[in-house]
Amino acid sequence: MKYGYTIIYVENVKETIEFYQKAFGFQQKFITPENDYGELISGETTIAFASIELGNSNFKNGFIRTDKTEKPFGVEMAFVTENIESDFKKAVEMGATEFEPLTKKPWGQKVGYVRDNNGFLIEICTPIK
Repeated sequence: MKYGYTIIYVENVKETIEFYQKAFGFQQKFITPENDYGELISGETTIAFASIELGNSNFKNGFIRTDKTEKPFGVEMAFVTENIESDFKKAVEMGATEFEPLTKKPWGQKVGYVRDNNGFLIEICTPIK
């Protein structure tokens, strides 16, 4: 078995793809003509976004939608970079909301947290040496 996708259900797939391009530098892999599903080129594991409507059609019992005014879910995506200060700053300048500032962990790694345009939690971090 191989981990293939992380799919995040969002209000607007096209806007979310554009946000991730601007804030984090990922490129669009594709988006459906209906703009209800799209993927980013993000390395070995694909980051994908699907519309709330598509999610509702997939899950007959529904699901909890993210709410930017509430605390984030206890799940994060982590983006690893060697240029943490500039990449963290760029993400915030492009519309991410700082959640926790950059800090250095006892094991030497630098990490900071932002929320994306939908309210999902993103860790921006240096590689663990």
